[in-house]
Amino acid sequence: MYLGQIHTGAEAVQYFSKGTEVMLKAIDKQVQEVSSMGAAALPSESPITAKDVSVAFCSIAEIFFTDLCMEEGAAERCKEAIEKALHYDQSNPEALQLMASYLFSIEKPEEGRDYLIKSVSSWLPSRQKEEESSASSEQPDEDDEERVQSNIPPYESRITTAKLLIEVEEFEMATDVLEGLLEEDDEVVQVWYLLGWSYYLQVDKPGSAEDSESLKKSARIYLTKAKKLYMKLRCEDAPMLEHTEQLLGELGGELVADDEGDEAGPSIDDIGDDFIQSSEDEEDDDAMEH
Repeated sequence: MYLGQIHTGAEAVQYFSKGTEVMLKAIDKQVQEVSSMGAAALPSESPITAKDVSVAFCSIAEIFFTDLCMEEGAAERCKEAIEKALHYDQSNPEALQLMASYLFSIEKPEEGRDYLIKSVSSWLPSRQKEEESSASSEQPDEDDEERVQSNIPPYESRITTAKLLIEVEEFEMATDVLEGLLEEDDEVVQVWYLLGWSYYLQVDKPGSAEDSESLKKSARIYLTKAKKLYMKLRCEDAPMLEHTEQLLGELGGELVADDEGDEAGPSIDDIGDDFIQSSEDEEDDDAMEH
């Protein structure tokens, strides 16, 4: 499996495929040992699980989504890998999200949306609380909490989750995902940008929970923060900066602290202008270094 991670394209697929074969044989061996020895069978130090196999098939599917997407038969092999991933772990959030992405790519948005919601619902804290409150009053046991925690995808994967949720207009859930990411790391420009973009898309949407002006204000705040952080970190994503500036132009420009008034909502104060190093500051720093 390690060789699959350090290679790309067809070579990576070969290594991951070989890895799945080895893992499946190991699982069969584990089952045989338990069957023959019963409770006396000693478990391996790190037993292979069906979830491990599912994750490996997800890695194969990802490659056909990216490196090998233009290869003949890539779509079919991608779908096959996702189906195998779900076969070995039907609740794997990564596999569910990959199936959602695949269905979106073949223009089946409603089916894709169902898979996406199922994926997010398995790990998003706000969804877990809803399920707990609608279920019995029994306290969730530690095993359930550990399972939910282990289901939380990596940071970058959750950014992709938010993009997909915005695409299917699940704005509230997208906001929950993005705000959770900010709690972990509030210096990722794309997260601020996506929050601003999400609020912007709701401005003229009928039936929005907030009024148009509140949505505009929130969009301006998040997009302003995205631009300031972009400058601070000296990012190199010109299209994102261009789109951010375009949206801010439509919304009335960057929002400064004095413009906020007493209205509720996120504050611009968290990211100030003082951290944006000017060209003169850079020259001074260079001079000091010499």
